[in-house]
Amino acid sequence: MIMQNHENKIHILFICHGNICRSPMAEMVMKEMVRQKGMEAKFEISSMAATTEEMGHDIYPPAKRALDAHHIPYTKRKASLITERDYRWADYIIAMDEENIHDLSRLTHGDPDKKVSRLLYWAGEKRDVADPWFTDDYEKTYGDIVKGCRAVLEKLS
Repeated sequence: MIMQNHENKIHILFICHGNICRSPMAEMVMKEMVRQKGMEAKFEISSMAATTEEMGHDIYPPAKRALDAHHIPYTKRKASLITERDYRWADYIIAMDEENIHDLSRLTHGDPDKKVSRLLYWAGEKRDVADPWFTDDYEKTYGDIVKGCRAVLEKLS
C-alpha cells in the first residue's frame, strides 16, 4: 500500500548506522532516479542515522567517490539522528541492515505505524546492504543500493 501525506508527496527516509555512507548514497541515488523519471514533484527523499556516532559529518569521501564514479550528484550535508518528528514526516523508513532495524525499533518506540523496512527486501532479497565501512567495497554497496532503490521506485510509482 502506498502511503502519502497531506502534501501529496511520498516521503522516503533512508537510514544507516552513521548517515555518512549507505543512507546518503541511497538518498542521492534515489533522488537521481526520481529526477531522471521527471517525478520530483511526487517524492521527498532524505537520509538520517540510527546512532549518534557520526553526527555533523559529511558523506564519507570514499562514498562520494563511488557516487562520482556513477555520475550521481550530491550536496554537502551533515549526518543527523532520526527523531520522532522525522518518524511522523516519513511515509517509508528504509534501513540498510538488521542492526539499523533494531536501533529504529528503539528510536521509534517499536515502529507503531509499520513504516520501517530493509532496502533489499523491496527487491525480494532477505539480506543487508553491504556495509563499506567494514568491507571497503563501495562498488558492491552501490550495486545493492541501486537494486533496492529501483525496486522502491517501481513499487511506489
